[in-house]
Amino acid sequence: QSMDSTLHYIHNDSDLSTNSSFSPEEERKSKVQDVVPQALLDQYLSMTDPSRAQTVDTEIAKHCAYSLPGVALTLGRQNWHCLKDTYETLASDMQWKVRRTLAFSIHELAVILGDQLTAGDLVPVFNGFLKDLDEVRIGVLKHLHDFLKLLHVDKRREYLYQLQEFLVTDNSRNWRFRAELAEQLILLLDLYSARDIYDYLRPIAFSLCADKVSSVRWISYKLVSEMVKKLYMASTPTFVIDLMNELVEKFCRCHKWSGRQTFVFICQTISEDDCLPMDQFA
Repeated sequence: QSMDSTLHYIHNDSDLSTNSSFSPEEERKSKVQDVVPQALLDQYLSMTDPSRAQTVDTEIAKHCAYSLPGVALTLGRQNWHCLKDTYETLASDMQWKVRRTLAFSIHELAVILGDQLTAGDLVPVFNGFLKDLDEVRIGVLKHLHDFLKLLHVDKRREYLYQLQEFLVTDNSRNWRFRAELAEQLILLLDLYSARDIYDYLRPIAFSLCADKVSSVRWISYKLVSEMVKKLYMASTPTFVIDLMNELVEKFCRCHKWSGRQTFVFICQTISEDDCLPMDQFA
């Protein structure tokens, strides 16, 4: 009960000096729609009631979270107000499985709701998931590009500062997390400018190229080659020249054989994918 009231208080748009609490009648009206039978929707919304989880099914909140994008699609974005409170309740559920389910589908919900509702109601939840357990974070990481491409450019740039946090996991042996990050960064190259790629994505890519796990390194070679291609096509040639000089300095002249081997593999990928004209490559 206190959690519900806290969420309601946090997400109320009214001025704090006014009476911000809805009357029961207004609360009921905010959940009314004409797409499906109201009794059916009321039954669905009641699935987040803690007493039901204890008496009916302990997994009921997870089932509710799993079905939410389908319910949102059926009701349409004009009726999002019917689901908003339920979504926020599920997003702060004590069970990580419930939050994980929402994390894996938040990009789908963003498509359904459109950019305005996404910016207002989904971005705060998304930011919360970024700081959650790895089991939840992997949900947003797997669809990072799908979600960020729906945001406005300025909002999207704010996440550049947080991308390196994905290099840190609860368990350092969780190499699939870093492999997924490399895969997503390849897709993210299309969303950011040459300067942003050089300033923010390049250091992460170089770190992944030196990963202890070969599967992560192989994806990272592809990431660096795509980065070279993207920067070469940019209007400012200095970025790609600086990047190539750094590749030579960091890997080709590395005192460890593994670093020098990495340089050869990156050169191979750049050559095979035609990322540079041959004279530039030479």
